[in-house]
Amino acid sequence: MAIKRIEPGPRMSKAVVHNGVVYLAGLTADDSSQDVRGQTKQILDKIDALLKGAGSDKSKILSANIWLTDIKNWATMNTVWDLWVSPGNTPARATVEAKLADPNLLVEIMVQAAV
Repeated sequence: MAIKRIEPGPRMSKAVVHNGVVYLAGLTADDSSQDVRGQTKQILDKIDALLKGAGSDKSKILSANIWLTDIKNWATMNTVWDLWVSPGNTPARATVEAKLADPNLLVEIMVQAAV
């Protein structure tokens, strides 16, 4: 079975498609000066673009992992997530508190979706 790599780099690909599933890398905001709302919105826009490039969309997301640097931002992040997620097609999801690679990053999201 063929493997399609989207935006491959020397360390990782932004997405990999195999056997009818697209696996996205953990995505973070490009503009880390924004608050958790702004960073979440940036990431969700990236997810939309990568899923489109893989022949999928957010209505086909199977699971999502979300890392927050401060779990107190959970409700705030969810205000953006809830407006974005496809009604009736909500994925399995986990959200945890974790230290991220850059202290200015507040959130990281990784999803898997059907193609």
